[in-house]
Amino acid sequence: MRKWLIALLALVALVAVAAVLLLRGQTAELPLAEVTGTEPTIAEPSPEKFPTVKVARPVGWGASEVPQAAAGLAVTRFASGLDHPRVIYTLPNGDVLVTLTNRPPGSGPKGIAGLVAKLLFARAGADVPSPDQLVLLRDSNGDGAADQRHVLRTELSSPSGIAWHDGTLYLANHDALLAFPYALGANRLDGAPRKLMDLPPGGNHWMRNIALNPEGTRIYVAVGSASNIAENGIEAEQGRARIWEYNLETRRQRPFATGLRNANGLDFNPWSGELWTTVNERDQLGSDLVPDYLTNVPVGAQYGWPWLYWGENVDRRVKAPMPAYLVEYSRTPEYALGPHVAALGLAFTKGGHLMGDRFASGAFIARHGSWNRKPAAGYDVVYVAFDERGNPTGTPVPVLSGFLKDNGDTRGRPTWVAWAGDGALLVSDDTAGIIWRVAAPGAQPGAAIERRATRALPPRPELSGDPRATFGEADYARRQPAQ
Repeated sequence: MRKWLIALLALVALVAVAAVLLLRGQTAELPLAEVTGTEPTIAEPSPEKFPTVKVARPVGWGASEVPQAAAGLAVTRFASGLDHPRVIYTLPNGDVLVTLTNRPPGSGPKGIAGLVAKLLFARAGADVPSPDQLVLLRDSNGDGAADQRHVLRTELSSPSGIAWHDGTLYLANHDALLAFPYALGANRLDGAPRKLMDLPPGGNHWMRNIALNPEGTRIYVAVGSASNIAENGIEAEQGRARIWEYNLETRRQRPFATGLRNANGLDFNPWSGELWTTVNERDQLGSDLVPDYLTNVPVGAQYGWPWLYWGENVDRRVKAPMPAYLVEYSRTPEYALGPHVAALGLAFTKGGHLMGDRFASGAFIARHGSWNRKPAAGYDVVYVAFDERGNPTGTPVPVLSGFLKDNGDTRGRPTWVAWAGDGALLVSDDTAGIIWRVAAPGAQPGAAIERRATRALPPRPELSGDPRATFGEADYARRQPAQ
């Protein structure tokens, strides 16, 4: 009996010490504005044996409560009572699809780290079984609220990304890219799917967003890493931390871009037609590192994970040998969104939008919110303005805020953004089970952004000089004005 008592006391003491270490953490020394934008301050790393932990407890929204919208905008509920809504996709006929989803069973870290993570997920409202549903929401009377709801499909496995083209609906489970026949307006998604490609399953980052190119010939699939910095071995990261391209014409796949720890939002830059993404960066280097980011994704791009961050900065915690010339060829992201903000959904301004002139030329991003930064960051939807050449400028402008309360609780967590058929911006709020609708009252539909004409660079007879002049830090070629 005495031995059991001693063991119990030792366990209690161990838990108490761990709690102190977790709750202490590191407080940010830089204001968030200084670690965002095109030229963020990259602080000195401060490696943590125990991560800084500051988890916001979800308490939900009151019946009459809504997020705080930027001046000139109004927000209403498009749909509520949903079970963990994440990815939103609007069909050409205006119907809105949403995946009700969460991580698959058994994914995430193992051992003590897994136990701690489970406790944190539970406090954040993320440790709930995945509903595994694809739901259609329809606003049949045009009043800005969904009055019809249909469950299209249930036998799914942590579904995320959605796309549709020419009678085919594409859907990404955590472990496979699927295709279903689907006619616009149908209230069911019957029939067996075709598997287009297998995907690395689960892992720390289980969401699999997809984007279909405007021609409807290629699908891009974001697959996050299974770890923070490949601490379980680089072999465990095969096929991960990258964006895949699947060619619908040849039925072949290839890695499109690599070194992206956890790419999420995918959209095409309307000025250039180039693919862009939001990326969640690594943890346990302090509250000021490393910024999540928004960036372009040219074919063959390498963004350095796990060995490098924000260009040439070496993460000396990584045990795996660094590939040759990685420092020379790793790209610097275009735009910092702030450390640990958990940037997810991305949508560029679209023709017909109802957001007014102030938000007529840029990108909207859902920042899901930090769990490991003091003070907390994110928990909002922001707008990043772009210049006439299609480059991001300035600092993020709040579009929706008020998710995080003064006492550290959270009413909800913005997750995804998409354009409604009428031009309003839709925002999913997964822990609150709501999809918000944002628009400028009385706004006329905004013009589409005009595609910028460019010319191809002349071929180079030989490789010489600094390779970053054409591919990497400066991204020289993309920034030059057309001649």
